[in-house]
Amino acid sequence: MLSTQAPGTADPSTRRVSALQDSAHRIRMHALDMGETQGQGYIGQALGVADILAVVYRDVLNHRPAEPDWPQRDRFLLSIGHYAIALYAALAEAGVLDVGELATYGSDDSRLPMSGMASYTPGMEISGGSLGHGLGVATGMALGLRHQGSDARVYNLLSDGELDEGSTWEAALACAHHGLDNVTAIVDVNALQADGPTKGVLRTEPVTAKWEAFGWHAVRVDGNDIEALVAAFDDLRGHRGSPAVLICDTRIGCGVPMLETREKAHFMRVEEHEWQLARAQLTERHFNRPTSDRARTQEEGLAR
Repeated sequence: MLSTQAPGTADPSTRRVSALQDSAHRIRMHALDMGETQGQGYIGQALGVADILAVVYRDVLNHRPAEPDWPQRDRFLLSIGHYAIALYAALAEAGVLDVGELATYGSDDSRLPMSGMASYTPGMEISGGSLGHGLGVATGMALGLRHQGSDARVYNLLSDGELDEGSTWEAALACAHHGLDNVTAIVDVNALQADGPTKGVLRTEPVTAKWEAFGWHAVRVDGNDIEALVAAFDDLRGHRGSPAVLICDTRIGCGVPMLETREKAHFMRVEEHEWQLARAQLTERHFNRPTSDRARTQEEGLAR
């Protein structure tokens, strides 16, 4: 069984967008549930990239949830290993992992360690740790798939902090040199890294111009806008001749107002009494989003 939405069969309807928003909401809920087991962690990043992961796993990737090692699958590489909590939530939403297993997150003998490891978790293509390796691995994978005559694509989610690493730009040069149009990089620009605001650690802007100068087709969107993400991936799906990068501006803690404004947000401590409040805020934000696609879809149904 292929993914819910096979590549090349895009439906631009509001129902499609609304379904993806619901999927992102469930990913955020899963992340909060896992975060509560530890009381802290990279919750802000998980909430921030939930929309991206919902679109990728429900609408973009060609994969078989029941066969995570299917040879013809598209590869999704998480080079930012500390975002594993977000990917586990997405893999559960996609049906690769059982939702019940999320309760073991970070526990002894769990298949869901706090930093992603390919040897433990179905659907985790590479082990993430030291940043800056994901795009290099993606380059090698894409070359190998090309030599095999495979149509499979390689997607690499990396962070704006990862753009500090020279190895990332070496890989970007190699991808462009070899014309690897089966590679799509996705950059989470949340403007924060372990040592502080990204622009204060090492300024990387103008990010779009830099990728273009390295020979990439670059698109920049609001990474928390499902409609914009769908349109961008639809555009990238048809691009040929060079690798592509989708630069996504996201908000730490997106969907939970009290976490969006938390000062120490890279590795976040959430008090015991705050978890249920976070879920309530997330639910309220989701079901009362302004002029939501859910509401528009309902209105269209009534009009018919």
